[in-house]
Amino acid sequence: MARVKKREHEKLTSSNIQHVINLLEGDKPITKKEACAILNISYNTTRLSKIIDDHKENIAYREERKNRNKGKAATDYEIKEAITMYLKGENVSNISKSLYRSAGFVRAILDRIGVPTKPASVDERLETSYLPENCVAETFEKGELAWSAKYHAVVQITHEITPEYAQKHKGVGSTNYLEKYGSRCYGTIVREQTDELGMPQGFFAFDLAYDLGKLDHLEKFGVNLSAI
Repeated sequence: MARVKKREHEKLTSSNIQHVINLLEGDKPITKKEACAILNISYNTTRLSKIIDDHKENIAYREERKNRNKGKAATDYEIKEAITMYLKGENVSNISKSLYRSAGFVRAILDRIGVPTKPASVDERLETSYLPENCVAETFEKGELAWSAKYHAVVQITHEITPEYAQKHKGVGSTNYLEKYGSRCYGTIVREQTDELGMPQGFFAFDLAYDLGKLDHLEKFGVNLSAI
């Protein structure tokens, strides 16, 4: 079956199509013209039917794959993909769809391996998260990729801010972080989305060591940290 091509202005998200299907199949069904309006497509009953059939086919295929995987242990590929996709910013729901597994299955992988969690709500993102035990460390190396529980993202360590470093660089301040906070402080680059050439983008920040988490334990599962 040929897939329906989506035009830029059309609202053909999976959730919106399902919403239209529910309205068409409800006790008081809407008209096909109203369905087209909700999807923001031209009034065309043939295309509307193709969109709905395609959506139902996709759901049926995903359910079949999920049922086929039910009861099976996570493969090395699934573990690697779940970790990589999550660290790149995908939510658990999208990862589960990609792997044809349940959201609970994916969450169990992340928890068992010790992958730092990203808060779901905007309010929670304003707070520093807890780090898994196997991420906790007191020191980090220049160039190392770590997790910032403050920015909820992968960061690259650029340097440690020691009293000696502060003396040589104006504007850094004169705080002795070990004495004041009982923790080292590091300059970091918070890595965000990549540009059109695949190069990582981000911004400079400062992180105390107890807000940073080691990620090298994920490499044994095949995760390429430098590609995240």
